[in-house]
Amino acid sequence: MAVLVGKPAPDFTAAAVLGDNSIKEDFNLSQFIKGKPAVIFFYPLDFTFVCPSELIAFDHRLEEFKSRGVEVIGVSIDSHFTHLAWKNTPVDKGGIGKVGYPLVADIKHDIAKAYDVESDGGVAYRGSFLINKDGVVVHQVVNDLPLGRDIDEMLRMVDALQFFEAHGEVCPAGWKKGKAGMSASPEGVAKYLAENASSL
Repeated sequence: MAVLVGKPAPDFTAAAVLGDNSIKEDFNLSQFIKGKPAVIFFYPLDFTFVCPSELIAFDHRLEEFKSRGVEVIGVSIDSHFTHLAWKNTPVDKGGIGKVGYPLVADIKHDIAKAYDVESDGGVAYRGSFLINKDGVVVHQVVNDLPLGRDIDEMLRMVDALQFFEAHGEVCPAGWKKGKAGMSASPEGVAKYLAENASSL
């Protein structure tokens, strides 16, 4: 499994269904995010089991991502036509409804391979990648197929990234928005631990 943290996010161009259900045949990552932070997440297949819960959970938090200036993009090996059919299937029938972010069609598996999340069975593992405004991957996590991800944890990572960018302080274990950061120095860690070690 490749570690992409610290490296430019692999760019791609592919067909996608946008949030308004229009189809864009030449959806391009770098053009879409245009210097903004982004979350790209991979999932195995449309019309499956764990996947709709994740896509709906991302959609329920989409305004939280947007309020932080973060774009969200889903990717699977299904066609854009299948993506659209899934969006047009009611939630109580196993669909995902009108999720408001793009779903990219990785039919040739090129994107999954570029991000090194393709499983032996050909579908993508549940990979999630946080990209900063400079187009560099700063966080990645990859789950096996049965293990649904925690979307709130990705929001926490976004907050941590933006806190670091704004203040220059690092984020200790379990850091959440509104909590104290830490100066990246021996004095900083000593001060932080003296005040917070018992609550870690």
